[in-house]
Amino acid sequence: MSKVHAVSHWWNQIGEPEPSDILQGSLTCDVVIVGAGFTGMWTAYYLKKLDPSLDIRIIEARFAGFGASGRNGGWLTNTITGGHEWYLKKFGVEATKRFQLAMNDTVAEVIRVAEAEGIDADIFKGGSLMVARTPAAMQRTSKVFESALPEEGWQRLSAKESQEHINISDTLGGLWLPDCARIHPAKLASGLANVLRKMGVRIHEGTITSQIIPGREPDDPIGPGPKLPTVITEKGEVQAQVVLRATEGFTTLLKGLKRQWLPLNSSMIVTEEIPENLWNEIGWSGYDTVEDAAHIYSYAQRTKDNRIAIGGRGKPYRFGSEVNASGDIAPETVEQLSNVVKTWFPALSGIGVDYGWSGVLGVPRTWRATLGLHPGSGMAWAGGYVGTGVAATNLAGRTMADLITGRETELTTLPWVNQEARFWEPEPLRWIGIQSVYLGYRLADKSESAGGDKTSVFAKLANLLAGR
Repeated sequence: MSKVHAVSHWWNQIGEPEPSDILQGSLTCDVVIVGAGFTGMWTAYYLKKLDPSLDIRIIEARFAGFGASGRNGGWLTNTITGGHEWYLKKFGVEATKRFQLAMNDTVAEVIRVAEAEGIDADIFKGGSLMVARTPAAMQRTSKVFESALPEEGWQRLSAKESQEHINISDTLGGLWLPDCARIHPAKLASGLANVLRKMGVRIHEGTITSQIIPGREPDDPIGPGPKLPTVITEKGEVQAQVVLRATEGFTTLLKGLKRQWLPLNSSMIVTEEIPENLWNEIGWSGYDTVEDAAHIYSYAQRTKDNRIAIGGRGKPYRFGSEVNASGDIAPETVEQLSNVVKTWFPALSGIGVDYGWSGVLGVPRTWRATLGLHPGSGMAWAGGYVGTGVAATNLAGRTMADLITGRETELTTLPWVNQEARFWEPEPLRWIGIQSVYLGYRLADKSESAGGDKTSVFAKLANLLAGR
């Protein structure tokens, strides 16, 4: 594996930017956003479209796209984080269908904006393939299909049909989803940041936030705390009418929010460039993204420069919600993901790994993304995508822009708005719980690979413990 030092292969390809426009002292503006990832940048983009006069500042500890936005697997997909079952039970069929249709539209919206703004992010809408390689996984894909909303667009595939998309070994069958596109995450993030700067949005990079203090409620004019919500940084304080917390997996680093969202580590590798004859042999010509239906699943894309970029959970959690900001990846995780490639595609047994990295996801206790605004305190939040945020961040950004400007729209009534999750358990319960969950999934995958057509009891217990 090559010795490079960027936080992801994506940034290694285009070059990591040096932090610019570092905050120089305290100020007051209309809207301040903490976190220059996709959530924060999409929100700023749509706010400026709605009201070009707004003074919008984004505070970023490193550089725009440094976190999950520039390290993910590059799946622009219509998936609702955590699935639709809970929404069906709590909000009913029509509300859930509206949510799903909004996610479908979001895939098209990101593609539209990228084209309109001249952002070349290697976007190719080729759909997504989920493959089942064990009888138990085949049963799960059948349940996914049978319980799916028609609006999701799943299509059931036989083994032969699945392998006509991508020739993965031992495939028993699968599902195909049309509303998914491959992207280059860092190109999208850097392109969006450049567009924002041209629109007049200030992105104060290299500025670390330590705390966000809510503003005083209107009925408490002389209570403790500042009148306006305030962002405390090492470079100064920033006050605004609205503060949006868009810090995803880094939320745990903010004072008082250690247990708000759990930072879950995910890892990726990219292979060497693969010659065309091998692509023909494995039948991966349509640029579908692909995942397996295992419990500790892997997900992959064929990159524009003819590599396989594949990800998985690796070592998912560090004690005390420690954040792996550097992008370091454990050697055993590189080997594990490399073995997945070779298991899926025996013809690629001689293909090496060029680079590996890790990133951190934000996970609410409900395992469902959420966003909202408390008008009284001026505090807003969005995130918790649990790895499905490339599209959801755009929908969140459009929704937050409507909420912040006081517009009542179809988006502000979607069922994920203003859904808050309780805090995670304190340590060591948090560490023990997460380790137990992923041990259960590993044991389930091992058990199912040995035979049997039903989901392992280990996975059922892990789901119960996780609260999913």
